[in-house]
Amino acid sequence: MSVLSILRPLAPCKLIRKSEIMERFLPYLAALLFSIIFGFSFMFTKEGLELIRPLHLLSLRFFIAAFLLTLLYILRIVRINLKGKNIAMLLLLAIIQPGLYFLFETLGINSSSSSEAGIMIALIPIVVTILANLFLGEKTRRLQFFFILLSVCGVIFIVLMKGVSEGNNNYIGLLYLFAAVLTAAVYNILSRFLSLQFKPVEITFIMMWTGAIFFTLLMILKYNYSLYQIIRPVREWPVFVVVFYLGVFSSVLAYFMMNYTLSRLEAARSAVFTNLTTVISILAGVVFRGESFYWYQALGACLIITGIFGTNYFGKMKKGAEELPI
Repeated sequence: MSVLSILRPLAPCKLIRKSEIMERFLPYLAALLFSIIFGFSFMFTKEGLELIRPLHLLSLRFFIAAFLLTLLYILRIVRINLKGKNIAMLLLLAIIQPGLYFLFETLGINSSSSSEAGIMIALIPIVVTILANLFLGEKTRRLQFFFILLSVCGVIFIVLMKGVSEGNNNYIGLLYLFAAVLTAAVYNILSRFLSLQFKPVEITFIMMWTGAIFFTLLMILKYNYSLYQIIRPVREWPVFVVVFYLGVFSSVLAYFMMNYTLSRLEAARSAVFTNLTTVISILAGVVFRGESFYWYQALGACLIITGIFGTNYFGKMKKGAEELPI
């Protein structure tokens, strides 16, 4: 018997192991990338809101995203097949996010700083953990409840100190952002469930078109814009840069990677990457926009992030529950 005949059966095993390692690594890489992209999206959204109205920005953002995905489908770069699938549930997902989520988020960012928006969005993993416990059967330990309360205390502290420091009780921006947190958490749970039936690109495709139609109709009803008035601002370079980043990177690329991650990892484990989004959004607001960052925001952020880390670190994960059987 030759040496090659002995080693030959081992070669496929090595290929399989490398493939398995890569398949397990890719969801974390996708989560890392969408967190970075979303982290900078707060800053770009804030810049865009200084140039055009909130509904106008959302309409342009999602129409560019929907057009790009449609073009990729026509060129057969991506494959989409919705026949015989639960379209009603997918439409409900798309209404929740991007529909309601981005409406609340954009209104919240318009009434607050991108740093505060990043801190509030840090609550998403906490709410996802609670919903996953209720609807996905993920068990929550006592230490997790402690860290959940710790994060909630961090948010309450920021809200109270904000009112004291500014001498007013205008919390409307933070209330909008908290509504965005709730809708984002529901989206995480529902997307995880629908990934059993739909591919990530199919979920992203319906989300982008629903967002484009939803926000354009709202804008037309409110401002009575013509098609020319809708498209005209894109000719200006600052508006084009903002809309291009939000439409191509924050919508198509980031949401495809998020839907892919949710199809491979548990909802709570995927949501924990929002921590990185929070850190990047705070740094982007302070470094690139010169926003102030006060001591109470720093302390509140530490409480929130510590709570998020503890909630997920002490989570009881069942073996074999990491991936969905798709």
